Amino acid sequence: MQQAADTDWRDVAGLADLDTTGRRVIKTEGKQILVFRSGDRILACNNRCPHEGYPLSEGSVGGENGCTLTCNWHNWKFDLDSGETLVGGDKLRRYPVRVSDGRIHLDLSDPPAAEAISDALNNLADSLDRHEYDRFAREIARLQRAGGDPLDALRRTIAETAEKFEFGATHALPATSDWLSLREAALDDPVRSLAMLTESISHFAWDTRREPSFKYPTDWRPWDEDGFVGAVEAEDEAAATAYLRGGVESGLAWPDLERGFARAALAHYADFGHAAIYTYKMRALTRILGDSESLLHLGLMLTRSLIYATREDLIPEFRAYGKALAGWDGSGQSVPDAESLCKGSVREVLERISAGSARPAAVYESALAAGCWQLLHFDLQWQDKTDSSIAQSVGWLDFTHTVTFANAVRKLCEAHPDLWPNALLQIGCFLGRNSGFTDPDLDEGPWRVNDPLGAVETALAEVEDHGVFEYIVASHLLKLTYAVHEEMTDQPDRAWHPIAAAALRRFLTSPLKRKHVLRTAHQALDFVRAEG
Repeated sequence: MQQAADTDWRDVAGLADLDTTGRRVIKTEGKQILVFRSGDRILACNNRCPHEGYPLSEGSVGGENGCTLTCNWHNWKFDLDSGETLVGGDKLRRYPVRVSDGRIHLDLSDPPAAEAISDALNNLADSLDRHEYDRFAREIARLQRAGGDPLDALRRTIAETAEKFEFGATHALPATSDWLSLREAALDDPVRSLAMLTESISHFAWDTRREPSFKYPTDWRPWDEDGFVGAVEAEDEAAATAYLRGGVESGLAWPDLERGFARAALAHYADFGHAAIYTYKMRALTRILGDSESLLHLGLMLTRSLIYATREDLIPEFRAYGKALAGWDGSGQSVPDAESLCKGSVREVLERISAGSARPAAVYESALAAGCWQLLHFDLQWQDKTDSSIAQSVGWLDFTHTVTFANAVRKLCEAHPDLWPNALLQIGCFLGRNSGFTDPDLDEGPWRVNDPLGAVETALAEVEDHGVFEYIVASHLLKLTYAVHEEMTDQPDRAWHPIAAAALRRFLTSPLKRKHVLRTAHQALDFVRAEG
């Protein structure tokens, strides 16, 4: 038979082949195609359900027009007239049919690549609100099979979800940065590469599922770093986003904007360090995505989170920070050792850090070593206590922030050295706060390893298949492991490597209590009692 342009008609069966059961499975070129009779019509579709591959030849046909095909495994339903999935998610591929001289002919040609790519991206967008994890992976795979850029799936996800972040960026931003950084080294492994991209998309989807749109201001101003920092300080989202839009629309890239965001993030001990961590992670994330639209969406999310960030340096526990920052003169030559930074109040730790103000890099190493020691020596009783006060509600994730924050600010301060005072003193806020929740007598032996870097690299590989549903936990497993690995590879052969590897190992293998049923009730009763 002469084929029409862009079609691939094949003679696949005779009408008589359908007389017994009304259906037949055709196997050709790796495809399984279900051909069946519905009234006086012949219809054809993939035999494998697009959900989990169950044979639709075992399904049921019904509906008003006899064109509703039901997969009897999970009850997905497909309208073969319109092509719509009536119950379920993924679309079912149909095939054009024509009958001639008692023979059934199917057009087996694939849709144009551009159409297949568009369909995959649109189907992905349709699945975000329901957080269809396995479907995300399938749609990315379909996109890639059609010749599309799999990163376009993430770009589309960011565009679809950006306005649903009511308070700005979440852990989805830094986790995605780390996933994409790991993925760059795994591009020759299709399974790992797809897994990392699926994790990234699913985190954005989870954090915005069923959320309404919280639109960003649309004004435009020429980028002005001081203006942006001032707008964030004033919690003026309209002005801050206007500066950002002006910068992006004028062609600026993240390296041109980073200093302004870093200054705003470190202007306060903000959001328990998240502000600076997110700012640093924008570096790899925007480089890998590489497009101005994603930069704008991510920048808007980050700007909003800076606007809403808590400013812990304004509460009594960290009030010494402002005084220490004002007194920083850059002349101190007395670098504190790590042991001295592991203990003491916030004020005492800040004073010790300030004594080495002329040697920020050396102070940083001591502070990082202290943070690793505290992480290793976290006293688990505080995680398990049910009668502690709100101020004593400390857990594993709180201790990881010292190290991830330290990693982020080192990278930022290497590019913007004038931010070292803020960065070091804010690490000191972590150290002073956490010092009272450590166990100095903890036996380090079970957690020590002979090859620290090798152990961390093994941990990083294992984190890829973390098996944790709760995204905030998974992101901390990833972020801490990635940060420790980056610190150790950037600063080889340091004395603190064994402590860092041991701390990571203990964290990754220890129980992580995430819901405190009795503690919550205890604190609620105390709180209401105090209200009078």
